[in-house]
Amino acid sequence: MNLTKYIALCLLCSGNSLVPFAQPAPAKPQKGTMAISGADIHTGNGNYIPSGIIVFENGKISYVGQDRSRLQGVDSVLDVPGLHAYPGFIAMASNLGLAEIEQVRATLDYRELGNYNPNIRSFTSFNTDSKVLPTVRSNGVLLAQVAPQGGVIPGQSSVFQLDAWNWEDAVLSADEGLFVNWPNPSVSRRQKSQEADPENQYLQAVRALYEYFDHAKAYALLPGNPAEVHLGYEALRKLWTREKTLYIQANPAKALVHAIQFAQHYKLRLVLVGASDASHILPLLKESKTPIVLSQPHRLPSRTDEAVDLPFATPSILLKTGIPFCLSMNGFWEQRNLPFQAGHCTAFGLDYESAVSSISLQAARILGIDDRCGSIETGKDATFFLSKGDALDMKTHEVTHAFIQGRSIDLDNKHKELYRRFRAKY
Repeated sequence: MNLTKYIALCLLCSGNSLVPFAQPAPAKPQKGTMAISGADIHTGNGNYIPSGIIVFENGKISYVGQDRSRLQGVDSVLDVPGLHAYPGFIAMASNLGLAEIEQVRATLDYRELGNYNPNIRSFTSFNTDSKVLPTVRSNGVLLAQVAPQGGVIPGQSSVFQLDAWNWEDAVLSADEGLFVNWPNPSVSRRQKSQEADPENQYLQAVRALYEYFDHAKAYALLPGNPAEVHLGYEALRKLWTREKTLYIQANPAKALVHAIQFAQHYKLRLVLVGASDASHILPLLKESKTPIVLSQPHRLPSRTDEAVDLPFATPSILLKTGIPFCLSMNGFWEQRNLPFQAGHCTAFGLDYESAVSSISLQAARILGIDDRCGSIETGKDATFFLSKGDALDMKTHEVTHAFIQGRSIDLDNKHKELYRRFRAKY
């Protein structure tokens, strides 16, 4: 295929018009002091401040409360009575910035060949020019944990803010975690009909994972510098010192139990991702104090004999049991719907402010960045947004302003451009 035809095909697949969408430029650093006045503030830490005030300077929040005298001497005041303020929501365990168009393979950069790739880093692959990012942050998702996918050990995750010129500007926490896809012990009908024993295959896969980690730990304990550098084992070094978090993706109860035992064996800091069967092993989760990134609460039950509302009620069950958790969802462009996943759970026992916290402060705590992000509190980054309505309700949620580290970001995106274009035509 010649170059002209290839370019034409890419444009056709991406749905681009002849007049390309102008990517919003990253916002300039905040200058002076700014205040938001009159908004109902959902701080993210469980508190609610009606008709409150947020003052921020040089990207940091200097005051949150109801004392109007704090407005004196402020350079600019945005008076927004009736609007709601929320901390920037955090998309966990996503491949945002690593994928662009699902049907165009050349735009998908979230997995490598092979099963063991701990040295793969999302850090240097994050695409700040992605047209998906503006559509996500327009719904209040302003931060993301970006991780590779595929294989047994896909690679290392990093945390980014979603308005930057390049990945160096975007990164908040580089290589903060290592993702592992735990082998699936569930036996399908097709596997049952095969000659190979599925249970034996599962045990073999688990043993192979133990063997890999045994070698990596022995490599890390070698005195001096190794004669031959092993990139995979090097990537695991900070796991042993607990400077890096091990994120194990698993769903069946059996896999969750084995994953916890695995982390305890090596004395690693563990976070479970997915964990659809978390409600079946509550005592173990509470005893081990294992945090959970609960995926897709708005879904069907895992089994035919489960209560139809169990996925919706699981966040409330975890909260009442005292198990630390946050919410997430699969995909990349789908992350714009993250707030509504939390909102759905409020109808099944999760109180509203805890639902807000489950996609903001609780996620920041799991990531280890809660001293900077995740809530609207004094001393933290001014990363928050304003909405006309309930941010967890798709019918009323409409972001009017958004700030990342005090910078007022452009909320335009490809979807809005297409809306304006065809509204003018019809």
